[in-house]
Amino acid sequence: MFKVSELARRDFINVLDGRRLGPVKDMHIDRRGRVRALVLRNGKKYFGLFRAGRDVVVPWDQIKIIGVHAVLVEVGEQAAVDGIYLQER
Repeated sequence: MFKVSELARRDFINVLDGRRLGPVKDMHIDRRGRVRALVLRNGKKYFGLFRAGRDVVVPWDQIKIIGVHAVLVEVGEQAAVDGIYLQER
């Protein structure tokens, strides 16, 4: 078990392309209290000041490994660029 605050301090890496994703911004939780997805803040910035692009939504089932220093996730290019729509299961 781990705390959410510990999860927020870890690097998120996409295993499909090796890209480092942004930090945890928010979580989607269902009515039963289960975490359905993590919302990661887009790490890209213009001129080092303004955030560019959209946040990345990673469904919980696409998290592959939670390690000591990093979390490996598998998100497709479309999900990483546009975000994805989550349906209640």
